[in-house]
Amino acid sequence: MSRYWLLVLFSLLIVSPAIGADGPADDKAFQEVREVVKQIQARYEKTKDLQADFVQKTRIEGFERPVISSGKVYLKKPGRLRWDYIDPAHEEIYVKGDDVRVYVPEHKQVLIGKLTQMAASQAPLELLQGAASLDQSFDVEPTPGNERGPDGVRPITLFPKSKEQESSRNLQRIVVEVFPKTYFLRTVSLYEIGGNVATFEFSGLKPNAGLGNEVFDFKAPPDVEVVKAPVLTGP
Repeated sequence: MSRYWLLVLFSLLIVSPAIGADGPADDKAFQEVREVVKQIQARYEKTKDLQADFVQKTRIEGFERPVISSGKVYLKKPGRLRWDYIDPAHEEIYVKGDDVRVYVPEHKQVLIGKLTQMAASQAPLELLQGAASLDQSFDVEPTPGNERGPDGVRPITLFPKSKEQESSRNLQRIVVEVFPKTYFLRTVSLYEIGGNVATFEFSGLKPNAGLGNEVFDFKAPPDVEVVKAPVLTGP
């Protein structure tokens, strides 16, 4: 489910709802966090569309070497996303509102479903529509320790507030680092309860390039099989 939580996070940023962090006013760490999320909001409010390269490193509990993949991501307001995994295997993910299409050319198959159902939570749709803000679905806190990102910018940690659904129970926390000066997301690390960690590192960011809707409109080739995604439910 970590992939869908990453979609949630980027969906939130591209629709630019208000974000914030709680904490004592005299706490320096929380003051830094509030400043970071304020700068993130200001940057993404000015962003109509965005494209970037990414490298994903997934460390699976019990395995020594991480699984590495790479590709490109495209975003456009309001709530349109496209993720292309290019190496080592080709896979395309399209999100429009709550609709998700996953195209796997190797299998000649398209998986279709609803993001809310695939993530077993209503949070993704609320965030895509801009009906919720980051601090409504997450507790936003300073990342423990003295580790700093580029130019000394403090990473922030997001803890899911809801633990009722399966996807929320699996996700322990999200750690976010930003690029200095621009405050675009630099790395996003998703920590699962079982010990798996998926880290996405972004580069080559191109904001406001005028991406057309055709980038996000998927048309299935005639020879592919269309399969409905399973619906995840709570216990």
